Amino acid sequence: MGKEDLNPEFKRCIEKGKIVAFKKGTSLVRKELNSATDDLLTSKDSLERGNCKWATIQAYFSMFHTARALIYAKNYREKSHYSLVIALDHLYVERGLLDRVFIESLTMGKEMRESADYRSSFSREGADDLIKAAEDFLNVARKLSKK
Repeated sequence: MGKEDLNPEFKRCIEKGKIVAFKKGTSLVRKELNSATDDLLTSKDSLERGNCKWATIQAYFSMFHTARALIYAKNYREKSHYSLVIALDHLYVERGLLDRVFIESLTMGKEMRESADYRSSFSREGADDLIKAAEDFLNVARKLSKK
């Protein structure tokens, strides 16, 4: 893929240093997926104990590590949540490898995490929905990482 094939926003993030080539990326995919798994399990435990705030935060971080694993698998590294979403979109969604719903869930998860963390606004239903989205995302990423 030449530079002319790059999504303009992906290209802009590269030019600004918000997405960088990362040769060690593939060696860290398993570590990121393990972190995503740990965060997902912890979020389920938190929800079971009635701690919806932490369940929400941990579910988001599961999604974050899942997304990062996918970016690492393509030997890139992001420098912000925004650039993570742009990289995920360009490297996976635009190529038909990942459904856009996962980007939407990741973005919603970030908003929910910030709301829980900074404004103490969260719900059991929201935490449960986010955990389900994180689990779906992780399952798809595991399959993608084996290809």
